[in-house]
Amino acid sequence: MDFARHCTEIVAQTERLTADVAGADLRSGVPSCPGWTLGALLRHVGGGHRWAEETVRTRATESLPDDFFRNVEGDDTGEVPTAWLLEGASLLADALRAAGPDAELFAPFDYDRTSFWARRFANETVMHRADACLAAAVPFVVATDVAEEAIDEWMELEVLPQHFEMKPEKRELLGAGRTLALEATDVDASWFVDLTGDVITWGRVSTPAAVTVRAPVSDLLLLIYRRLAAPSPSIRVVGDEALLDLWLGHVAFG
Repeated sequence: MDFARHCTEIVAQTERLTADVAGADLRSGVPSCPGWTLGALLRHVGGGHRWAEETVRTRATESLPDDFFRNVEGDDTGEVPTAWLLEGASLLADALRAAGPDAELFAPFDYDRTSFWARRFANETVMHRADACLAAAVPFVVATDVAEEAIDEWMELEVLPQHFEMKPEKRELLGAGRTLALEATDVDASWFVDLTGDVITWGRVSTPAAVTVRAPVSDLLLLIYRRLAAPSPSIRVVGDEALLDLWLGHVAFG
């Protein structure tokens, strides 16, 4: 998925989000974000889009203050702030398009390009749409190519060796024979995670592993983001379930 599509998806996923929760009670709890209401989640989404828009528009060279979207307290007595959410998504997408994919600016892990933020917020919006669907008790439906792209980004970011510096306990994942496979049942897509070396590696391949998870691609996405538990009616686990539990217990990106 390219830069232009990421920009498009930021807006498209926000449009889907507002449609998913239309008429929902902002006081509803978000099961996947303990302590948050639906209103808090939506303030986080809209605030995050505006934070990223300022980062891109100003070509910020360091992280801008983010309290205004990390602190999600607010009034949950009104209606879903549809216009405000759509405005924030459009502002971000417009800023990204104006900058182009290769403008230099702050981003974590030395990515330092606008293309990082386009991809990150496209997928961030997808996942928070899933959270909103859980809060509103409505089905989360996502296109298979969007789900695949979100898994690819998650894999790329999750295996960065810098995580070992931030969380040394993550090295507990590494060990002989420790491999995982994720296989989509509704599209030709597979992911392989190798924990046997000094760092974690991954690839888009189908190969035997110590534990294999088979599910629709959207459920694989929800699983790795820990929005859905395994096993479940839609998820089949074959092999070392303890390894899967260990891996999921150490992956917290997103």
